[in-house]
Amino acid sequence: MPLTLTLTEGVLPLGTEKLAIAQITDAFLKHHGLTDNATMRANITANVHVLPREATFAGGRNFSGAWVEWKVPSFALAERQVQQGFFTDATNIIHELSGGVQAKEHIYVNVVHAVDGGWNFNGQAMTNGEIAAAISQG
Repeated sequence: MPLTLTLTEGVLPLGTEKLAIAQITDAFLKHHGLTDNATMRANITANVHVLPREATFAGGRNFSGAWVEWKVPSFALAERQVQQGFFTDATNIIHELSGGVQAKEHIYVNVVHAVDGGWNFNGQAMTNGEIAAAISQG
């Protein structure tokens, strides 16, 4: 389940991107009750994009922002309580790692859901039921 963290250069101190990914991953697992689930943890991947300020915009004008985006099966981040808890945690993680400099209103969190069957674990296309079965194995 890929996590994409996109940052304007300077939002986070250089080198803290790894810490951000680790903490955001842990928050995702926590809010799904899967903190100790090895199968789920192994299937969370991430990539970081750091862009120059000239390449990040709000309202058509340059600004400094942070974007946390998940691509997940439709059952992940689907419950409102999970969304609220995780989005708050992810926002706070970026804000705190920025030394409190990055304004929370310029930290954006979103989720993109895949269609059922449009996902894979271990190189195999899987339905939501098959993914749930794999996760239930721990």
